[in-house]
Amino acid sequence: MTHATDVTTLMADIGTAARAVAPVLAAAPSAQKEQALHAAAGAMRASVAQILAANARDMAEGAAQGLTPASLDRLRLDATRVEGIAAAVELVATLPDPVGRELARWQRPNGLDIARVAVPLGVIGIIYESRPNVTADAGALCLKSGNAAILRGGSECLHSSLALHGCLVQGLEAAGLPAQAIQLVPTTDRAAVGAMLGMSDFIDVIVPRGGKSLVARVQADARVPVLAHLDGNCHVYVDAEADLEMARSVVLNAKLRRTGVCGAAETLLVDQAVAHSHLAPLVKALLEAGCAVRGDAAAQAVDARVSPVTPEDWDTEYQDAVIAVGLVEGVEGAMNHIARHGSHHTDAIITGNAATAERFLAGVDSAIVLVNASTQFADGGEFGFGAEIGIATGRLHARGPVGPEQLTTFKYVVRGVGQTRP
Repeated sequence: MTHATDVTTLMADIGTAARAVAPVLAAAPSAQKEQALHAAAGAMRASVAQILAANARDMAEGAAQGLTPASLDRLRLDATRVEGIAAAVELVATLPDPVGRELARWQRPNGLDIARVAVPLGVIGIIYESRPNVTADAGALCLKSGNAAILRGGSECLHSSLALHGCLVQGLEAAGLPAQAIQLVPTTDRAAVGAMLGMSDFIDVIVPRGGKSLVARVQADARVPVLAHLDGNCHVYVDAEADLEMARSVVLNAKLRRTGVCGAAETLLVDQAVAHSHLAPLVKALLEAGCAVRGDAAAQAVDARVSPVTPEDWDTEYQDAVIAVGLVEGVEGAMNHIARHGSHHTDAIITGNAATAERFLAGVDSAIVLVNASTQFADGGEFGFGAEIGIATGRLHARGPVGPEQLTTFKYVVRGVGQTRP
């Protein structure tokens, strides 16, 4: 890693190194990439004490800076979370190699044999906040998919990220791959982000993972394509034919398992047809679990502890123990509400009616839609990807959890026997 003091020079050096090693990674055999990832996971397990010491430093600085409880939860590591990070890296190692997959193949009447084959994107820049695990997840996924990675984590997780990055470098070197395959920007200077956004000569795709302000800045200023991970304004709709106990369990998990993750539910919608039987128990369960409820008139009527919902609440990703609650007119009303206020991230329906479930699945335009399951399953690991760089909420190239396959593009390979075009 370069120690240049000037940010422009630093970033140019990092970009030059990434571009130089990208062809090496694109051609790396599957076994070599797997070896590097297994070695990196082993290094993480061997370095738990050092990783936790670095994280303790980040946590202390974050608390002193006034980070919110949700932000501190995203930042915090313990032995169990470090083991989870290492296990995710190992799982990525065992996934099928996405590079070289034959996506389609056909022959033309003139005898040309044409195949569409998966290839790496090249150099991927990842800009993220708060989550040190993204350092390991993003590095592992880029390596598995044959891409060079430039990681720029938030200043609040710098020490944790440096510790995890060191383990990734150990894995690369153990497998005989260049250490520059996964580089971590070593400065907290915000000018480094601006430099990355303009590095069109070095970076092929930028992936932002963070709050609205970060993503908006990246989308506005980037001179390279952006694979956006937008806010998670996620909904749970409780249908007229929902089992109440299932709804209670799913809603509590979707909202409160971890309030700071992007898959946490922010709005609960209840079919007005079961307001008399379902609304009060669900609101009471949330309140008794320590969740603040902001509700419409019907929700306020069932419990004096419910505060009035504002128009802004329906559009808010709280990332905290707060939820907006309201009644809707059936599944059509729920879909209309989600279309107006959702962020195309993750939305769920609780129902015992298969036809209603299918109507919701077809009609909700989100990257992830679920039936009778918590929105907190919006996670690459839960999808079997081992890890994720983020949840893409756009419509081009990738959507939903971004795993190894989503970090590839394709090229056409055409084989002939001397054909010429008339």
